[in-house]
Amino acid sequence: MLVYWALFAYFAGGTLAASGQQPDFSRQRPFWILGGILIFLMVGFRYEVGADWETYEFIFSYGRYVDLGRAIAMGDPGYQLLSWVVQQLDGEIVWVNAFCAFLFTWGLFRLARVQPDPWLAVLVATPYMVIVLASGYTRQAAALGILMAGLAALIRGGSLARFVVYVCLAATFHRTAIAVLPLVIFSRPRNRFINVLGGLAAFYALFDMFLAESLETFVKGYIEREYSSQGAAIRIGMEVLAACVFFLRRKDFGFREEEDRMWFYFAIASFAALAALFIVPSSTAVDRLSLYLTPLQVVVLSRLPFVYTTRFFGVAAIVVYCFLVQFVWLNFAAHAQYWVPYQFYPIF
Repeated sequence: MLVYWALFAYFAGGTLAASGQQPDFSRQRPFWILGGILIFLMVGFRYEVGADWETYEFIFSYGRYVDLGRAIAMGDPGYQLLSWVVQQLDGEIVWVNAFCAFLFTWGLFRLARVQPDPWLAVLVATPYMVIVLASGYTRQAAALGILMAGLAALIRGGSLARFVVYVCLAATFHRTAIAVLPLVIFSRPRNRFINVLGGLAAFYALFDMFLAESLETFVKGYIEREYSSQGAAIRIGMEVLAACVFFLRRKDFGFREEEDRMWFYFAIASFAALAALFIVPSSTAVDRLSLYLTPLQVVVLSRLPFVYTTRFFGVAAIVVYCFLVQFVWLNFAAHAQYWVPYQFYPIF
């Protein structure tokens, strides 16, 4: 458990150190890069950490006995290709995890870097997105990392077509990543008709390519069997909290029009996910899809000190909130036993 708290302390310290001034990245850059390396190492070189570790080991070992075509046909093509190539090179599953961890860390840091307080943005991501999601759901972590990089590109003024490319790449690691595309399509105010028409066409094409054939399996695997995730309500509740913070002072966040509309749809989707918990038989299905809404927390909560309070008090409040989230999860979550104790390759 010490590893998780050390990571938290690193970013909490960086956040508090920068809270009295505007972040000066010319001085902070070495520590910022070191923080990225720490997350990459912790996530990528974990060993037997995460509730799905054995499932991923099975997927990885499968590539030893089949050709490339059959391996790709088994699941998400990008992840299957990566696993198959590593198997052919006589590598270990940690190589696959390390590559996916790189994609996740790259995306997270790109999104954090376009926020007013990048240190606080990564701290908000640490208790759940880094420790739980990235260290447990390898494929979705890689997909989320690519999507966050795409969101950062949009914030910098990138086009919808460019974001579609990011979504397409993310979907090769986890097909459900295409669920984010409609939230962005309807946020484009310029040439709205053309953007919506082109975006919907892209969504349909990606849906047909990645999800159409596996949709029946998804329904049978999650919904018809009524799989439940014990922490789904809490995790979605965290998204709803961020959505409420956004709506209460929406105009004060200072987002550009296109970005404001994008986070508006993310916030609406958070409330929709909460409602779905009471409608959809499987909370696991809702939980898995809602993982792609976690960037809302990173963006909104890291801006709270600039909107609601004085900067130092706001930063201190978010640090305490993140501490409580991490403390409760590590000590009381039903599946925390799969994360504790942390084991690092190749020591274990």
